[in-house]
Amino acid sequence: MTVYILDDSLVFPKPQDAESSGLLAIGGDLSVERLLLAYRSGIFPWYSEGDPIMWFSPDPRLIVFFDNLHVSSKLKKIIRSKIYEVRFDTVFKDVITKCAIAERAGQNGTWITDEMIEAYIQLHLEGYAHSVETFHEGKLVGGLYGVSLGGVFFGESMFFEMSNASKVALYSLVEKLRSWDFDFIDSQVPNDHMLSLGGKEVKRTVFLNLLENSLKKQTKIGNWGS
Repeated sequence: MTVYILDDSLVFPKPQDAESSGLLAIGGDLSVERLLLAYRSGIFPWYSEGDPIMWFSPDPRLIVFFDNLHVSSKLKKIIRSKIYEVRFDTVFKDVITKCAIAERAGQNGTWITDEMIEAYIQLHLEGYAHSVETFHEGKLVGGLYGVSLGGVFFGESMFFEMSNASKVALYSLVEKLRSWDFDFIDSQVPNDHMLSLGGKEVKRTVFLNLLENSLKKQTKIGNWGS
């Protein structure tokens, strides 16, 4: 397979041309226009500090259908207790920053570089990127962020500083998306955590077909907390 080198042109190669690792292209920029084109095409940026921008379209893809979300009895009890307050789009920068510094098993460093943080803050200001925030006694203790287009929420990352705080954020997101007639959450690369929560691996061709249909829905742009 060939890894494509992007220039200033606002274009991507076909996702089906990606290497077995999912790597499709290198270069380009993180402008709002390019990021939106990438997500619409089933592509996302993923790279480390000091590396060039790298664009991926993995096969298989991990997605979460709302009815498949696994909510344990322990999590149900926590949700009913209302020890956490959930908000949307009130502290996006804080959420993405905490996701960037969160420690993750088997991982050194972060793919959420300063350049990525600034790019997604701009997406947020444009009304396409959103955060779900879990508070305990007024302090931010968990959350997640991602990008919304059509009937799809593209989940990027999550963090927690108290037990189940990020799971409560995910549950709250799913309930909101369900009420708005969204179709699914894209969790991108298969991982044990999201698989345990009900994520499902699908072939890239299946994902791209689901994405094409979901993008026919109107995008819910703006602040989701208002």
